[in-house]
Amino acid sequence: MLEDEVLKWKFKRGSDEALTRIYEKYLGPMLTLAMGLLNNAAEAEDVVQDVFVSFAQSRRTLRARSSLSGYLATSVVNRVRDHKRRLRRRATQAPDRVERVSVPTRPDRRVILDEQAMLLNDAVAELPDEQREVVLLRLKADMKFRDIAKLQETSVNTALSRYRYGLEKLRSALNGEVRVWNR
Repeated sequence: MLEDEVLKWKFKRGSDEALTRIYEKYLGPMLTLAMGLLNNAAEAEDVVQDVFVSFAQSRRTLRARSSLSGYLATSVVNRVRDHKRRLRRRATQAPDRVERVSVPTRPDRRVILDEQAMLLNDAVAELPDEQREVVLLRLKADMKFRDIAKLQETSVNTALSRYRYGLEKLRSALNGEVRVWNR
């Protein structure tokens, strides 16, 4: 996107306004990605905060050749992987459920949407790590399969298969439980 290229250019040349705009633009999507991968809101916030701090410190050395979204999503995935490795080393307990944020709407629909979000979060959390990564990177970070494959150090066909299998497992797990409501 042209706006992202301008933001990268300005950021590399010291613009704090560009950094602020990048943060505002990508905070939500990166939090969503991290929460989907970690299934814990507090840990996701920590990971995303670390990513943005590192990003801000990389002003002079930044080599983001791809889109900002792809660069930040790759950074989030790598931080999540590091975080999970640290947790495994400490042998901590299973992750908590992701905190749900309700969409402001009529009270009767809010309850339904909250239940649907819980079902979806639980279904995503049950996916194997590789499939969960591919599904969230594709749907939440809008990354291309070739970039996902590169990140996962696998072939594009494997990334596509993981995506397909992940979606099939989600459909099977949800089995009509989550419906889209007209507003």
